[in-house]
Amino acid sequence: MQTRPGKPQRPSANVWPMPQRAKPAKPSGHHRVYVVELSKDVLLEPKFVRCNPGYVHGKPCVYVGMTGLDPDIRFDKHKAGIQANAYVQRFGLRLLPDLYEAYNPMPYQAAVDMEIELGIGLRGAGFGVWQA
Repeated sequence: MQTRPGKPQRPSANVWPMPQRAKPAKPSGHHRVYVVELSKDVLLEPKFVRCNPGYVHGKPCVYVGMTGLDPDIRFDKHKAGIQANAYVQRFGLRLLPDLYEAYNPMPYQAAVDMEIELGIGLRGAGFGVWQA
């Protein structure tokens, strides 16, 4: 390292290394899928019926969604009309945690995929399913 007159020398980077920060672990995710039971009155909605040709009479009607919030908070927001799905706002009865708790929490992309897979699985079981 050359020095200029009147200017103090600075140590080079390899003489005075900065301490390395530990890299944070990848988060396991905070997104969740959830299932809301809908009132049977949703079967009076032609669009819902049209989208569920394989619905088996007597099976539950549900909404399948995903969120970065706690499902209870998200359900309350639906019912309050905050970023709400119209079917959940009008026909939502309660959450069905037995159908989704085992999968949560998860990273965002896993939640996107799981929402689709869960809806397909429930439709295959004869449920009436709505997804946004």
